[in-house]
Amino acid sequence: MPTAIAVTGADLVLSPTDPGTPNAAVLPPPGGRPLDASVADMQQLLARYGHVVVVCPTAAPAAVEQRLRAVRGLLESDRIALVRTDLPPLGAAVLVRQLRQLAGCDFSPGVLASAARLLAHYIYAGAVLGSVSRLDRVPVSLGSHLKGWLPGAHFAVLAGPTPQIVRLGSGETPLAGPEFTTELLLARGQLQTDWPTTTLVPQWRIGGPVHETPLPDSSPGWWGTPKLVEFAAYLPDLPVLYQLVSSVRRETCHWCGMDLIGDRCGFCAAPLAPPDQAPRAAAPGSHGPGALTGGRPTHALGPGTQAPGPGTHAPGQGTHAPGTGTYAPGSGAHALGPGTHAARALGPGTPPTRALP
Repeated sequence: MPTAIAVTGADLVLSPTDPGTPNAAVLPPPGGRPLDASVADMQQLLARYGHVVVVCPTAAPAAVEQRLRAVRGLLESDRIALVRTDLPPLGAAVLVRQLRQLAGCDFSPGVLASAARLLAHYIYAGAVLGSVSRLDRVPVSLGSHLKGWLPGAHFAVLAGPTPQIVRLGSGETPLAGPEFTTELLLARGQLQTDWPTTTLVPQWRIGGPVHETPLPDSSPGWWGTPKLVEFAAYLPDLPVLYQLVSSVRRETCHWCGMDLIGDRCGFCAAPLAPPDQAPRAAAPGSHGPGALTGGRPTHALGPGTQAPGPGTHAPGQGTHAPGTGTYAPGSGAHALGPGTHAARALGPGTPPTRALP
């Protein structure tokens, strides 16, 4: 049975990429809603799907997280994962859609929950802003603050994976973009600019058409101004997402027994046990291409390569932190190289999908 993906706001739910993408359950906000109603909502999800992964942005009101933790405590359930993300609203919505895509595959609930941290490293989320004077979620230099007072000043801000701010104009420094083929999603606020389509698309070698969606309700508050155009570049295709997640070594949480990838359990948040305290054995059903051994990847998608089919190997770039089970963006542990086209299928063995009933 597929794992349910739940969200704390309707603006985190984007249109599906294909008919097989499962829907997300929107949990009503706690304001004016009794606790027992929230408990009943979660009980229904657990009864129908077995496990629930709730995505809650760190920018959400504290009452939202408190309600989720209270519900999980009252139910005394180890089948509810609370996933926090620092991504801005549009990037968080993209992350939720990718988790929805993967929820229809054969990943266990533990792998799905812990995959959120990995997927976030491959989402390039930012915005074009008319002012950075109230921006407090991305480091802003004093010079940028001063330039923000100049008439007509616009800024391109990248929130992740690596924060960056550049003032738009002649001789501007390009934003550090992905080294793999992505698609671009735009959400327009009150700022009138075509910079993302005229400048960012060729700089980042965006493949395919640029998609647009309504601006999330929480975006003006996150960015500190309603005068913005928010954007997010991402991997759109399920076969590439599937291989990215399945290429990471699977571990078993020493505390709750769930499967996990990376260095922390997505359900109980327990860190990965040191090698001398827990055996490092791949979980049954690990997928061949990309399985990690001894804390190092056997292969990754290198520059100029296509997504390999089963049985093929491409040379990796960089290293994987030995013995930690962690992943670092840009290290090459999971990097998709320049020219890798996300739209190309992986050949035989492409994962089946299924929609939530």
